[in-house]
Amino acid sequence: MAGKIDPSHLQDPALRPIAEKLGAGQRLTPADGLALYATADLLGLGLLADWANRRKNGDRVFFSANQHINPTNVCVLRNTCTFCSFARMPKEDGAYTRSLDEVFHEAEQARGMPTREFHIVGGLHPKLRLSYYTDMIRGLKQRHPEVHIKELTAVEIAHLARIERTSERAVLLAMKEAGLTSLPGGGAEVFSTAVRATIAERKLTGEEWLRVHRTAHELGIPTNCTMLYGHVESAEDRVAHLGMLRALQDDTGGFLTYIPLAYHPDRNELGEEMGRVGTATTGYEDLKNIAVARLFLDNIPHVKTHWPMVTPFLSQIALSFGCDDVEGTVVYERIYHEAGARTDMHLPYLELVRLIRGAGKQPVERDSLYRAVREQFDDPPPEPALHRGPTLPVVHAA
Repeated sequence: MAGKIDPSHLQDPALRPIAEKLGAGQRLTPADGLALYATADLLGLGLLADWANRRKNGDRVFFSANQHINPTNVCVLRNTCTFCSFARMPKEDGAYTRSLDEVFHEAEQARGMPTREFHIVGGLHPKLRLSYYTDMIRGLKQRHPEVHIKELTAVEIAHLARIERTSERAVLLAMKEAGLTSLPGGGAEVFSTAVRATIAERKLTGEEWLRVHRTAHELGIPTNCTMLYGHVESAEDRVAHLGMLRALQDDTGGFLTYIPLAYHPDRNELGEEMGRVGTATTGYEDLKNIAVARLFLDNIPHVKTHWPMVTPFLSQIALSFGCDDVEGTVVYERIYHEAGARTDMHLPYLELVRLIRGAGKQPVERDSLYRAVREQFDDPPPEPALHRGPTLPVVHAA
């Protein structure tokens, strides 16, 4: 467990009253959040965040044996979400929509592996109905009964509700009945109305995103939460966003983990307008966003680093900056690689174990609900070779 905070290790005097608050168990205010974002004492900030994380999680660092599946990249918001490189119009080059048989075929890579979670998100397809997704869940559960299903962002849930002319609650109930385990946290971006008007004009508002997650929590469906940073948002926008997540967690307790997502500028309109290529954020910003989240989100048990976005190397460093989860094996990641991520699409199970141990931490394989399923790795299960990309025919949507 973490001991007391030694304020003499903090170079920035603005961090010392915050350290006193943390030591006394007091909640940080928005002004404190702004001070954390403003500090140049990154190591001092990391010290505070590491202390806060150790109080919650000790030296344990979680990872999942998961597989990402993106059934379609066809999206009705193709021309309005300026930060996105993944979406396509139905007839556009590169547009695809998987049949259910193709999804099940792709998921077969899990056979013989220790996979415990399918992470499924995609575009807002104008013709795919709710039954496509509930049949997908049932089919995956039938073929892989022990694997958890984490499927569809709040934006996708609301889109299906519009298509079906029903409520978001009804969509969530149907998916839960089919075998849904949890919801991912994507689509939140930044809740600021002004920011969303610039990067995602027609997407759900922040209040609507929170409403979908509140409904999921009320139905007993736990969810993750995120923030996309490194584009046009301000520190005030970030702190307000974190405050809204914290407030919902106070009410429902339904968030499992928070994941800060680094914006990637390649092959999207926003990146072109900003004149950015390559990685939009710096390692300094990435570590700061992890640390601030751990300190401000005192009621969310876990903070995850998404290694496909920020590299496994920086994710390893993040484990000393308040982070206690390094994502998972992933297998084939499309969304951020379309936006210029240069990381591998798959990180082998044993590499995740070595990465965590290399940071002086104790690896813990978890399921989607953060229940530990393996903590001893002297004789890990064999991991067969994986296909490095889709080998399936593509069905273009009409």
